[in-house]
Amino acid sequence: MQLLHIDSSITGDNSASRKLTAQIVSAWKASHEGTQVDYLDLVTDAPNHFTAAAMAPRTGQTADLSPEQVAENAVSERLVQQFLAADVVVIGAPFYNFTIPSQLKAWIDRLAQPGRTFRYTAAGPEGLAKGKTVIIASTRGGIYSTSAAAEAMEHQESYLKVVLGFFGITDVRFVRAEGLGMGPDAVAAAFASAAKDVQAVATAQPEAIAA
Repeated sequence: MQLLHIDSSITGDNSASRKLTAQIVSAWKASHEGTQVDYLDLVTDAPNHFTAAAMAPRTGQTADLSPEQVAENAVSERLVQQFLAADVVVIGAPFYNFTIPSQLKAWIDRLAQPGRTFRYTAAGPEGLAKGKTVIIASTRGGIYSTSAAAEAMEHQESYLKVVLGFFGITDVRFVRAEGLGMGPDAVAAAFASAAKDVQAVATAQPEAIAA
């Protein structure tokens, strides 16, 4: 089994999401013997933000590309191959300004390739990355899961569920620690709750295996 471990927090050793992804990966390996881990740090190895040069080669064109297009296409190809090769993807997704880090969004933009992760059909879009399990370590300074008003401000977990679903991934699991900016007691409670979720998501069978 191939696991892709992704971090996107800019706060290094102080990062709550990095702490949770490390715990998730460790628990997954303990429960699934033989798991091979590939690691991607989107802070130290982030793709450029999406540009026309990055988009142009995605049409399948191979000739008459500029040096910039060739270079950007190579980055996209490396990232999409790495993603498609993974059976399980663990993503650290902190909550920045009501959404995900721009580094994580840049990674997703490189994955969204027609014919690779999705396609359009007469019946509508179809995801092509089916059968994967994605576990998201979601960290937040405030609490956004307990009221409709707060949930309306949240474009982190909701966005990830939509885009991963568009890629055909239905087995999306969350380990959430929120209220991390609300004092020591809230932090302790958030991590205690998250620790239980880590074990739950790491020991459940992947959708592809369960099927």
